[in-house]
Amino acid sequence: MENANNVTEFILLGLSQNKKIRNLCFLLFLFCYMAIWVGNTLIIISIMCSQLLDQPMYFFLNYLALSDLCYTSTVTPKLVTDLMVETSTISYVSCMAQLFAMHFFGGIEILILTVMAYDRFVAICKPLHYAIIMSRLRCNTLLSACCAGAFLHSFVQCLLTIHLPFCGPNELDHYFCDVYPLLKLACTDTYTVGVLVVANSGMMGLVTFVVLMLSYFLILYTVRVYPAESRSKALSTCSSHITVVVVFFVPVLFVYIRPATTFPEDKVFALFYTIIAPMFNPLIYTLRNGEMKNAMRKVWCSKLSLTGRQII
Repeated sequence: MENANNVTEFILLGLSQNKKIRNLCFLLFLFCYMAIWVGNTLIIISIMCSQLLDQPMYFFLNYLALSDLCYTSTVTPKLVTDLMVETSTISYVSCMAQLFAMHFFGGIEILILTVMAYDRFVAICKPLHYAIIMSRLRCNTLLSACCAGAFLHSFVQCLLTIHLPFCGPNELDHYFCDVYPLLKLACTDTYTVGVLVVANSGMMGLVTFVVLMLSYFLILYTVRVYPAESRSKALSTCSSHITVVVVFFVPVLFVYIRPATTFPEDKVFALFYTIIAPMFNPLIYTLRNGEMKNAMRKVWCSKLSLTGRQII
């Protein structure tokens, strides 16, 4: 452990060393980050300024959009700026802070998606008790539990990493600080830590994914006896959520469910859950959701109308 402080900063190798590819990635991910902010901000304002906030589904969607903004902001701004410099570095302290923040907000997102699946299960399978089960107090309690669970997950992740000795080399083969690339640089046997990391991150992702799939299986089983029109309406409320779950969870499970090792493909899969999923979430929830589109239309048309009157 005496060599633990030999490395005071890490060199991030990023996505590519090719200058043309880096310039292309800079433009692409800058556009993605701007789209993430515009899309999720529109969702937050539209829900906050409409009656949708009173509905549990949109209450959680509001906080999912907020967690998307926080989650991607722990990674994307640095990725974009690093693409314009020859050598990208991050201090040891900043690396640990990024690791904690990323797993904290990522954990919140995973748990909110799980709670949203529970909300759809109650709405479709227990409609007569929905208002009682999903009361505002229950929603606030579930949201607090999501934050507490994410904090515990992230705290354990950092605790496992922060005591590792790093004595060189300090080149991190990734575009952000994550556990597996850091384990690769540690100058000690990391087998036990690797198993604990898989148990923490991998099992969290797998268990929540199984719960999500089970909830939708029960929903499908319940609506099988509904009339065609009612069945279609019930399933339409779930289709956007299922799409988001697949886009986010498949790459997460690919990276974290296996033994603690790294592959070149990890960086590509990481782009899906750090940038692509937060960018497509607003599109999926608005384009495939009639209530959301109507709320956005009312809120923004009224704001534009009010602005026009003030100018006149």
